[in-house]
Amino acid sequence: MTGAVASDVVMDAERGRTTIREQAVARIVARAAAEVDESGGVGRTVLGVPVPGRRPARTEVRVDGDVVTARVAMSVSYPMPVRDVARQVRERVRGRVEELTGFTVRQVDIDVSELGRPAAGERTVR
Repeated sequence: MTGAVASDVVMDAERGRTTIREQAVARIVARAAAEVDESGGVGRTVLGVPVPGRRPARTEVRVDGDVVTARVAMSVSYPMPVRDVARQVRERVRGRVEELTGFTVRQVDIDVSELGRPAAGERTVR
């Protein structure tokens, strides 16, 4: 769900140029979202039928100059507070993207598409 190559960002340096593609930023966003323990990917389906396993969080990234806008579709582990987990993911994404690329993150939209079930034997209360 990333943009085309035409919107790549090129940064000038003393000895050359560094190009950071939107796809690279999207991968940083997905990894950052996965670093929050209570967040997860979304369930997999084939022709609308659920199948075992999970995909990583889905990301959509737009880079305009050195400004990033991101959207993350993810799940939240039940019974964690959805707003708190979304805030943690938003902060982690913003921090990682700024740290690793030097870009400014203008906005991170979070779409919680499902609540994940705890794994067998996992605690469900804090």
